[in-house]
Amino acid sequence: QVQLVESGGGLVQAGDSLRLSCAASGRTFSIAPMGWFRQAPGKEREFLAAIRGSGRNPYYADSVKGRFTISRDNAKNTVYLQMNSPTPEDTGVYYCAAWGDGSSWWEEVHYWGQGTQVTVSS
Repeated sequence: QVQLVESGGGLVQAGDSLRLSCAASGRTFSIAPMGWFRQAPGKEREFLAAIRGSGRNPYYADSVKGRFTISRDNAKNTVYLQMNSPTPEDTGVYYCAAWGDGSSWWEEVHYWGQGTQVTVSS
């Protein structure tokens, strides 16, 4: 059974940093893209960032480009999201996502984590 488990969420002040982790189990994702989505209160889930199995050429939504950094450690089957200079607009539930082997991030997500709440106070 494949599981994606996020951790690292919580309450953070605007301007501080936070790092989210997503540990995968049940299979390896070393050749599959992984990424992060966010759902703010009253809004639809939105794409934030994705990274290929190789770790090269990560892709970011404009809303987080230059502030958030996605990375992965294939030896640990884990993907990270470093959040720098968050603002209250970054508040929401953050979901880890994984695609199928050889897929692209704009295709259908195959696996979702359960989500972790991030609240940014002003």
